[in-house]
Amino acid sequence: MFLRAIARPLMAKVKETTGIVGLDVVPNAREVLIGLYTKTLKEIQAVPEDEGYRKAVESFTRHRLKVCQEEEDWDTIEKRLGCGQVEELIEEARDELTLIGKMIEWDPWGVPDDYECEVIENDAPIPKHIPYHRPPPLPEEFFKTLEAVSSKSEDTPAVSSSDSTSKA
Repeated sequence: MFLRAIARPLMAKVKETTGIVGLDVVPNAREVLIGLYTKTLKEIQAVPEDEGYRKAVESFTRHRLKVCQEEEDWDTIEKRLGCGQVEELIEEARDELTLIGKMIEWDPWGVPDDYECEVIENDAPIPKHIPYHRPPPLPEEFFKTLEAVSSKSEDTPAVSSSDSTSKA
């Protein structure tokens, strides 16, 4: 046990380069990441609880923090997260902290309930150089599956492919 505790840090792989110009190796990347993720989780508390931005940031930050706390080796952290090198993760975490500050300043969720947005409808044709994306029709298999599911429940009428194509 004692030998393992001493030998493990000495036998750990040493990262010599990131291979990315301008991005230096951070020897204590795990500790830096744990600090940044902890700070991120504290600062995101200023964002309202029900906002999607807060939910997303908390979710991925908690996951990444957990991985960093569970793993000792930078290589294992990189493999488990699958989001790049630890140095890139550090840059990303710093950028997220900056963005949290900006989002709090901008307050995009602070739109009053009585705010009305003017909708301007424009029936002008779309110029030919601008692509107009229309979703393709659904495959026949979809309607067969839907019909099979519908026929099992007696409450819902079956939908056929001819019904759906006439509406498109």
